[in-house]
Amino acid sequence: MHCLYLAQRIPFPPNKGEKLRSFHQINFLRSNGIEVTVAAPYEQSDELDYFKRLEQEYGCHTLSQALSHKLLRYMSGIAGNTSLSEAHFYSSGLQKQIDDLLERQNIDAIVCTASSMANYVFRSTALAKKARRPRLIMDFMDMDSHKWLQYSRNTKPPMRWVYQREASLVRRLENRVGEQFDACFFVAEPETNLYKQQAGNPAAEVLSIGNGIDPAEFYPATQATEVKTPHLLFAGVMDYTPNVDAMLWFYNEVWPSVLTYWPDATLTIAGMNPTPAIARLQGVDNVRVTGFVEDILPYFHESNIFVAPFRIARGIQNKILQAFACGLPVVSTSMGAEGIKCTPGQNIEVGDEPNDMFNAIKRLMAAPHHYQTVRNSALATINEHYSWDGILTPLLQLLDNDKATPQ
Repeated sequence: MHCLYLAQRIPFPPNKGEKLRSFHQINFLRSNGIEVTVAAPYEQSDELDYFKRLEQEYGCHTLSQALSHKLLRYMSGIAGNTSLSEAHFYSSGLQKQIDDLLERQNIDAIVCTASSMANYVFRSTALAKKARRPRLIMDFMDMDSHKWLQYSRNTKPPMRWVYQREASLVRRLENRVGEQFDACFFVAEPETNLYKQQAGNPAAEVLSIGNGIDPAEFYPATQATEVKTPHLLFAGVMDYTPNVDAMLWFYNEVWPSVLTYWPDATLTIAGMNPTPAIARLQGVDNVRVTGFVEDILPYFHESNIFVAPFRIARGIQNKILQAFACGLPVVSTSMGAEGIKCTPGQNIEVGDEPNDMFNAIKRLMAAPHHYQTVRNSALATINEHYSWDGILTPLLQLLDNDKATPQ
């Protein structure tokens, strides 16, 4: 079987949620004897090395094409009445390479990661000529249309209007995928149910395929961390709106109470591309902002609580699973915990208001036995529910080429 895998960004190195998910899917397919060609656009020439490494170290074929200037892409999206997400990741040069591949070789299945990549399917002249087309599979990951809707509700004009437009056009695209693809899946059951409500009765099979954790990448520290004083951690790409919103809210609304109660408490915000608002927190009020780090694991190991104060979020937060795997108790909002197999007070602490989140931290710090119970329960949750091989098994059934669809 030969699978064409269309990714928004080259899924290497696997250093953020979207790339981690795609990277493990590709590895899983390869380990099950499936030939994989990865096609992705790129913005920076130094990304070309990632395509080479994916070929040399992981046995994939790759197709790559530089994107045009961002302004030109966005103007194209506005002129064509398509979402800016579609325009952002579309390259006519990559489209030509994809169509050339489809004409030369027998492709059994096409997997798209995120709705924006459906453009390459819908605009394909090669697919339109085929009497028997490949299976079309969409990994929506999250309900992007609802993410943009959330953004619109938390911003003022003119960006509110931009986000409202995006939400409407992405929703149109999501519904079209449901009608024309064979199957689509989401990272969590709430996202799957939301899509079914939105799309009504789509022609595509709709299901959930979650995220996993590689125990070779995330594991507990060999030496237990001190739990008398909070050493809090947040990890994520720090120009991503939900992450920025979460940490600015936490710093302004929760962190003052933590410092008043524990003057020596520390907060580490670890992740690439901090916005100016986040970067300004470096060195202020016991806050450390790291920027890009080569290896995130030591930051998990030196901390004793992970905070996930999300107020804007969709799907499963990989960072919470990573904290679970490292034996790091998590204090989250209910939105951050959505889609994860967890029970407040057992393997996670949940608080949606500032005082609730502060009290959740206080409960963990005040009771060593409770701290260890939450920690051990989180580790057990990872071992039982979040192995990549177990989670991705349904993907093989979706790619079954015996189900190839006549045009």
